[in-house]
Amino acid sequence: MSGMSRTARSRAPRKPAAASRNSSPTAVPARVAPTHDPLFNDSAQKALAVLEAFGQGRRVLKLAEAADLAGITKASAQRCIHTLEILGYLRRDRRGTGWMLTPRALGIAHAYLSGYRLVEQAQQHLVDLNRATGESVSLSEPDGTDMVFVARFPSHKRFLIHMPIGRRLPMYCTASGRAYLSALPPAEALRLLRQSSLRALTPMNITDLHRIQELVAAARVDGYACSDQECYRGDVTVAAPVIGEGGHPIGAINISAPTSRWTLEDMRAKLAALVMETARAVSSGAEPQAHG
Repeated sequence: MSGMSRTARSRAPRKPAAASRNSSPTAVPARVAPTHDPLFNDSAQKALAVLEAFGQGRRVLKLAEAADLAGITKASAQRCIHTLEILGYLRRDRRGTGWMLTPRALGIAHAYLSGYRLVEQAQQHLVDLNRATGESVSLSEPDGTDMVFVARFPSHKRFLIHMPIGRRLPMYCTASGRAYLSALPPAEALRLLRQSSLRALTPMNITDLHRIQELVAAARVDGYACSDQECYRGDVTVAAPVIGEGGHPIGAINISAPTSRWTLEDMRAKLAALVMETARAVSSGAEPQAHG
């Protein structure tokens, strides 16, 4: 084989490993690179894909694993990993067989949250809601077809589901997602639902598009949405949308609690009004948002 043909083969684009990257409900969804964009930087995309490959229980990745999860060749992954290691975002694990994220990686998330008016505006309202209910409360924002947690105050009572900042969950099966969708124009909400991968995460997960549309429509009338153990067994949730400038939704406030303490009916009766009140309070001070 000639040197030219070897080079051409090594540079051939590799299909993104969408199935492996999205196997978890909290995986960062792969984005399709724009075509014919002279300003788009392939190297930056690959490096970010390697960073996003970590998480969801994957603390250490070997070279082949990083390449597969990022949807790039091993040669590209090696260059990205080396660069990220030099810059301090990755380090070798103790066995020397793979790489781990370093605390420097948190700087990216901190840069997003630092001085963010929406989060700052929501903090005291979330604290008050947390104290009033005794349960975990969160603020989440939309990203594609997911909702991403940007602020959270956990319950002081026993609750085994861990939801760190940055965790993403699908819109279609979460109270926060349905609350957000309910505040969108119906056509826009339907577009997002059609783009979603409607797969069952638990036996209670509703995946029928028509039924999900009915739940979103009901939330549009009620002012809040619910989810009964659809993402995690033993977790029930109510949520209300946060509205920004021009009446456009920019996020959602939710209350999450275990089925050992609450039924969905009890949450509707006792907590729905509180989460709507909190969402309205946060909405009143929300800053304008950029919408993709």
